[in-house]
Amino acid sequence: MGIKLDETTVDKIASLSKLEFEGAEKDAILEDMNKMIDFIDKLSEVNTEGVAPLIHITDEVNVLRADDAKIDITQKEALKNAPQKDSTYFKIPKVLNQ
Repeated sequence: MGIKLDETTVDKIASLSKLEFEGAEKDAILEDMNKMIDFIDKLSEVNTEGVAPLIHITDEVNVLRADDAKIDITQKEALKNAPQKDSTYFKIPKVLNQ
């Protein structure tokens, strides 16, 4: 078995992440974290000899379409069906209170 966390470690992690755990909640977090570490420890049981490290998921490089600028609709056409407009702009409800 590998590393086991204790309440001191949970307190340190909680402090670093600006969280607070008390009582049963702290016990549950501690149990969950230890389960995660136990699960990760199972990876050491897998024979990885001769397996190259995975650096990238695929060998593809920049599989993107060319970025061609084109005008599909004019500004006048876009504003034609706008519920509210002001000369050359769309009018929208205020979203910030500042």
